[in-house]
Amino acid sequence: MQRIDSSTLSKVPAVTLGFWIIKILATTLGETAGDSVTMSWLGETTADANPNGYLIGTGIFFSLLVVLVAIQIVAKRFNPLLYWATIIASTTAGTTLADFATRSIGIGYAGGSALLLSLVVLSLGIWYWSERSISVDTVNTPRVEAFYWVTITFSQTLGTALGDWMAASPSDPAATTGALGLGYLGGAAVFGVALAVTAALYFWTTISRVMLFWIAFILTRPLGATVGDFLDKPLDHGGLALSRPLASAILAALILVLILVIPQRPSGRAHGAPAEAS
Repeated sequence: MQRIDSSTLSKVPAVTLGFWIIKILATTLGETAGDSVTMSWLGETTADANPNGYLIGTGIFFSLLVVLVAIQIVAKRFNPLLYWATIIASTTAGTTLADFATRSIGIGYAGGSALLLSLVVLSLGIWYWSERSISVDTVNTPRVEAFYWVTITFSQTLGTALGDWMAASPSDPAATTGALGLGYLGGAAVFGVALAVTAALYFWTTISRVMLFWIAFILTRPLGATVGDFLDKPLDHGGLALSRPLASAILAALILVLILVIPQRPSGRAHGAPAEAS
């Protein structure tokens, strides 16, 4: 058995079942926490809405994200709490940024989803062109980490727009360019099935594991977004109308417990071993 060289270890966690459970919970927290600030605190969906609520929320969470990404990049080794805090910041910033684009700017759910998908693909393309790999096993240098977090942020933002597009009613005032009207549970079911198909492809085909990872990573975000919306949206919009701050606090506590209970190790490969196919 080859010894793992610490220089080949990634500063992101190994992809395990525990990783996906925490990731989905983190994306759900991102939705409820983002809505807590923009919709509850700044009142964007009320008669007393702050005219720049989504933009202010984006500024708050994006500033936090930049600080955490900077700390993540200068860190010498993988730190589970730091990594997941950065993921939560990216998914919360993605929530408010997507809402700003689709609602405040007015490009709508379909337009926002198309734009953000293009940005995710572009980010992955530039990353691959520069490094010849987009595998998470290679996330151990500042440049690759920058590619990783830019791609993560675009994918988290895409998830909110895509989830809203799937779930919202066509009569929703925010559905400026239409919505599919599947409801929050219907949208969650669609993305859940898509994740199951991706898992089947992983276990039963030879399709690139790296490509399947990024597909699954992107799909977890709209799944979490629709579940989060189901928890905190009003009853007449198809949600449970739970307290957004309370739901966020419960999700944060659950994530913390799982991080401490589920073994966390960095992704990596043995020194000199071939990289995962990309």
